[in-house]
Formats: sequence, structure tokens, C-alpha cells
Amino acid sequence: MNHFLDAKDIHAWYGSSHVLHGVDIQINPHETIGLLGRNGMGKSTLIRALLGHVEQRSGSIMINGHNTLEMKAYQVARLGVAYVPEGRGVFPNLTVRENLIMSARPGSKGQLDWTLDRVLTTFPRLAERIHHLGEQLSGGEQQMLSISRALMTHPDLLILDEATEGLAPLIVAEIWRVIQDIRQAGIATLIVDRDWRKVLHHTDRAIVLQKGQVVLSGHSSEIVNHPELMNYLGV
Repeated sequence: MNHFLDAKDIHAWYGSSHVLHGVDIQINPHETIGLLGRNGMGKSTLIRALLGHVEQRSGSIMINGHNTLEMKAYQVARLGVAYVPEGRGVFPNLTVRENLIMSARPGSKGQLDWTLDRVLTTFPRLAERIHHLGEQLSGGEQQMLSISRALMTHPDLLILDEATEGLAPLIVAEIWRVIQDIRQAGIATLIVDRDWRKVLHHTDRAIVLQKGQVVLSGHSSEIVNHPELMNYLGV
């Protein structure tokens, strides 16, 4: 099978700090992958390295058949990768509608499945706030907007970094419902979230990082019962 993302022997540095030590990660089309590990173990750095946000990196990164190691982040995005960052990154002075419309574009194969109407049906709360500015939304609504904006780029791969962090339980449940919808829609997804049980329930495979190295990988249904999992997650 041709991987949509195939990264091998990834090393990454911030200045003189060597954060990633030879990480391999593959994501197949339509596959959902969980990325687990305690804080500070390299999860966000791996994502940023894959996306081109970390300049000091080495290894091999192939995305959608292209060698992306020398590419800028915007070039990686054009290959069909959408990123929902931990900080959400909505435009505070644009309305919900403007935030969504400005990101809309066909996918890498010309797909146009995630229209404005479909996104607003998926997140009815955004439909109610359609004319509100980004800065007027609650944290949960901003997260919904960030995910919706990513979907309107019609990605082949959606990367979610701490999608439910700090949100109220009702909002968290809604986010996981939508993640399930995204999975069923066939969009490949990479999920980082502190709720490891939810991550393993909603993914096909998972990777566990410790000190910038892969210490565990395999089918999520097997990893959930692995005897070393609790040690790696510090639970």
C-alpha cells in the first residue's frame, strides 16, 4: 500500500536541544492514527517537523508522493494536509462565516465534499454564531471553528493537536463525535490528545513516544492492553 505520509528516521532540534531521535511514522489513506506520550516527549515537535514548522530536522518525509523535507509549511498544506493547532488560531476580527469562507478550497483531487452548509450542519453551534467575530466565541466554539476551517480545505490528512484540551465535557463529547464523523468520511487523521482511552478507541493504530523516540506502536486495540502502556504515559 502507498502511504499518504511516510516519515523515516526523523530527527529534530530546537537550537542545541535534540528533541526527536530517529522517529518513524506512516499514515495510510483513510487511516486514523493516535500519537501518545507524556508532556515534553516530542509529540508536538513531531507534528511540527512533519509540517515544516521546525527548520532543524533531518530524515525522510514523503507526503502524497512528494519529498517534503525541504518544503515550507504552506507547500506541505497544498499537498492535502490540514492542521488544527493546539492554540486554535482563529482570526479574532473575522466573523465565523469569514473564517470559514477564507479557507475554502478544493482538495488535492478536486473534492468539494465539505461545503459551508455541511460544516454548519456538523457544528450547529457555529450556525447559531455565524455572524459573531472569532474573538466573541467561547474556547469550545473556537475549537469547532478551527476544525471546520480545516475541513473546508478538503484535506487528505487532518492533524489534530490537543483538540479537546481545556474544554467543557459537553463540548469534548461533541468534538469526539465529529472526529468519528471525519473518520467515517475517509479522511486520514493524526490525533494527539491527553485522553488516551478516547484516542485508542477512535484510532486504527497508535504510536507512543518517550524522550523523542517511538517506544510502542501497533493496532490501537492491542496497545490499550499493553503492559508497559501506563509506564510510558505516566498514568
